[in-house]
Amino acid sequence: MARIAIDELQQLATQALAASGAHAGMAASTARALVRADAQGLASHGVSRVPSYAAHLRNGRADGAAQPIVAHERGAALLVDAADGLAFPACALAVHETIERARKLGVAFAGVTNSHHFGAAGLHLEAVADAGMVGLAFSNSPSAMPAWGGKRALFGTNPIAAAFPRRDGPPLLIDLSLSAVARGKLMVAARDGKAIPEGWALDDQGRPTTDPKAGLAGSMLPAGGVKGAMLALVVELLVCALTGARFGFEADSFFTDEGNRPRIGQAFLVIDPGALAGQDVFLDRVETLIAAMQEDENVRLPGARRGELARQARAQGVEVPDALLGQIRELAGQA
Repeated sequence: MARIAIDELQQLATQALAASGAHAGMAASTARALVRADAQGLASHGVSRVPSYAAHLRNGRADGAAQPIVAHERGAALLVDAADGLAFPACALAVHETIERARKLGVAFAGVTNSHHFGAAGLHLEAVADAGMVGLAFSNSPSAMPAWGGKRALFGTNPIAAAFPRRDGPPLLIDLSLSAVARGKLMVAARDGKAIPEGWALDDQGRPTTDPKAGLAGSMLPAGGVKGAMLALVVELLVCALTGARFGFEADSFFTDEGNRPRIGQAFLVIDPGALAGQDVFLDRVETLIAAMQEDENVRLPGARRGELARQARAQGVEVPDALLGQIRELAGQA
């Protein structure tokens, strides 16, 4: 395991993506998001994705020349077309637009269509919390979970995230996949030759498995049983039916180099507390709830661990498996 400074890793990832066909802005914004995920302890959504993103660019599953645009808008609602590019520039545009519109109108909603894997959902909301607003983020993904009572993978793991700013402390950041765990954790376990706990996945015959490769070939189990499956359905409809994006079963796996352009969807909802009870009331109520939560000494606020790991990473760098770092260096032309 190698330890590498954040700036160096970001530059390396940027070069690898640019060499694979991403334009400068796309390569930089994607690398920045992936390294931020690693810095926060989210290795499954970090630079481990660089080789697959690079393959998608080379094989035409993602268009490295794509420039996202606002395709439709009316009042507080808008649709961003990612134009088959990597998701990060399109999501940044959607978040920027929702923040600006929420400042004027109190609330804004952006859908993103023709998109790609958008990484760790909560990272997109950091700008929203920095603006003093509440944010929600949603995405679907290629099919990984069956509908409740079904056998074949149909819905994606469909992550959701929420950010709530605080008066003085870091924002509360809730970020979760609707499968028992994020599918990227199986990818990391398969890469590292490690078993997974029973209860995470089923093989292609619908049997529980501890083999991550069998789980990737099969399906994920939903978090919370039927409740997780129903929430996954909600996300599919929210980010696809409203935007025209592809449902999970229409998009080929992110974990294969070959396949179709996934053209999945994302959505962002931003709310200005000042449009409701007011900013001060909102911040007071958030702190009242946090104080009540922390009366139990073992309660950890959502997002706190990520923040601490990010501070450590800024000082000490990020650990990256040697083989993965070698892959990225090769892609960047530094092997």
